[in-house]
Amino acid sequence: MSFEFLIGVDGGGTGTRVLVADRDGRELSRATGGPSGLAHGIAPAWNAINRTAEQAFARLGHSYNPARCAIGLGLAGVHNPLWAKAFLQEAPGFAAIKLDNDGFTTLLGAHAGQPGAIVAVGTGTVGEAWFGSERKKTASGWGFPAGDEGSGAWIGLRAAQLAEKALDGRAVRGPLAEAVIAHFGGSIEAAFAWLGQANQTTYAQLAGLVLSNAPQDAAAATILTQAGEEIATIAHALDPDASLPLALCGGLAEALRPWLPAALVHRARQAQGDSATGALHLIRGHI
Repeated sequence: MSFEFLIGVDGGGTGTRVLVADRDGRELSRATGGPSGLAHGIAPAWNAINRTAEQAFARLGHSYNPARCAIGLGLAGVHNPLWAKAFLQEAPGFAAIKLDNDGFTTLLGAHAGQPGAIVAVGTGTVGEAWFGSERKKTASGWGFPAGDEGSGAWIGLRAAQLAEKALDGRAVRGPLAEAVIAHFGGSIEAAFAWLGQANQTTYAQLAGLVLSNAPQDAAAATILTQAGEEIATIAHALDPDASLPLALCGGLAEALRPWLPAALVHRARQAQGDSATGALHLIRGHI
């Protein structure tokens, strides 16, 4: 198999992270771009990945040529087999390609390619456990809005629901409700317009308002406490006996740490690497 570079891709509902390495896995360059979770569509996902890869190679002084690359991808939405199949069918002509969900590549990165468990909390939420060989287990990751409990989108949806109730008098207009109403545009008409175009990514953007208002708003604190409980439930479902090392990963993991049950905080360790690094482990294992 002839190739010059390895590429690791972490793609979710908020952004794409590309890591370029040499044949031995030594990191050379990184770049970030727009969302490439498969829920956004196959063509937009590949567009985001390719454009971000172009940026990473430009920083090296090279042009991006898929034929010279072996690529590993951890993407949100791969649990849907139809989306995964369509995505691979549209792939450029890479020297080699390996696709898995972003939860599994996050696990590989967190535990340096070794067995372990993770709960990844970002725009979405997924738990992954790998016991070695082919034995794997997934919890959550069902997708927003039906699943992804404890995620940024899940938190944002509950903040939006609180604002809706406050606007029509079913809830007190506390600090969080006021902040979300202002984010909507300040009126019922503006709220309807915002909600009419809202998706997973835009709901997740409300999570920051919940976090910033939690110290002075009981409703915000309740939402975050419930998110912490959901994350703990995911971790327990993955590995009830706590036999595996566990890492909490993703863009919201650290911000939510004060809202997690104490037992989960004490058990969790620091991730050794990120999902893009895990995608490198994925493709190196494949080739």
